[in-house]
Amino acid sequence: MLKLEPRAQPSAWMSWLSPILAVLLTMLCGIVLFLAVGKDPVASLAVFFVEPIKDLRGWSEVGVKLAPLLMISVGLAMCFRANVFNIGAEGQLVAGAITAGAAILYFDDETNGGFWLITLALMAGVLGGMAWAAITAWLRDRYNANEILVSLMLVYVAQLLLSYLVHGVMMDPDGFGFPQSRLFSDGFLLPVVLPGTRLHLGMLLAVAAALAAWLYLSRSFSGFKLQVGGMAPLAARYAGFSSRRSLWTCMLVSGGLAGLAGASEIMGPIGQLTPSVSPGYGFAAIIVAFVGRLHPIGVVFSSFIMALLYIGGELSQSRLGMPSAITGIFQGILLFALLACDVLIHNRLRWR
Repeated sequence: MLKLEPRAQPSAWMSWLSPILAVLLTMLCGIVLFLAVGKDPVASLAVFFVEPIKDLRGWSEVGVKLAPLLMISVGLAMCFRANVFNIGAEGQLVAGAITAGAAILYFDDETNGGFWLITLALMAGVLGGMAWAAITAWLRDRYNANEILVSLMLVYVAQLLLSYLVHGVMMDPDGFGFPQSRLFSDGFLLPVVLPGTRLHLGMLLAVAAALAAWLYLSRSFSGFKLQVGGMAPLAARYAGFSSRRSLWTCMLVSGGLAGLAGASEIMGPIGQLTPSVSPGYGFAAIIVAFVGRLHPIGVVFSSFIMALLYIGGELSQSRLGMPSAITGIFQGILLFALLACDVLIHNRLRWR
């Protein structure tokens, strides 16, 4: 029989091998799932993991999904490294979409947009996400409230606020009563970086955010203090590092990146404010951050895997007749597979 035995010290190589094993285990579970519903497992997995990237257009669509996931997961990785559990990135994304949409609708009547106004709208999205995250940071800092519960509950507040606005003051007067804003002018949409596709500037912003976060965490003293505060709070306190400053830094950065993701979505593939501006990127990015080992460069690859699941899920619905929940099922399997494989970081399997 197989038995788990504790390791003398955590395995460094297993820490990085675990996400790869989790992806392979997810594919194995997918084979069992497709067999259970009477589908050809090889063809079904090909639809999920091969069809989305068989041509340039497919790669670009994966990039469209990857951009918001990467932006959010970079911020969440910083939070989790600092031992601050921000679970409300979805709400911060929605808040960023609201503020960016409000800025665009305000200026859209007076100008045709342009570089500076696009920048202004993106900054409005960043500030909206930061303001929404600041609520959680303030309640944690002032009243020691649990940031997990506060940030999660604020997600639903933000979603209801968006629904209220697109049913009210932001509704398109010429939209026949549909709960959505006016379509944004072309001058307020993000430039396409790959002609003939939908891949927009948000992809470059996401990669830039990942590189900036990597440099901050690995090359700056402030980033070092933030990580020490997460790994060894008592040592950080003894060294005089401010846990309060780390809390505000990581929450504001995480909220700002989630707000930027929301702004990029409405200024990119959506092109307007609607009652739903995200298919759950804020929650999926939590899985992305942990699959990427909370490393700003590692999350680039895990964001690609998650984006592939989104596109593969859409294709499996149209080509295989699978239910819309198939994407969430694969995301859940990936999370549980990662948790199972992470056990091997501190333990080894032995045959008895």
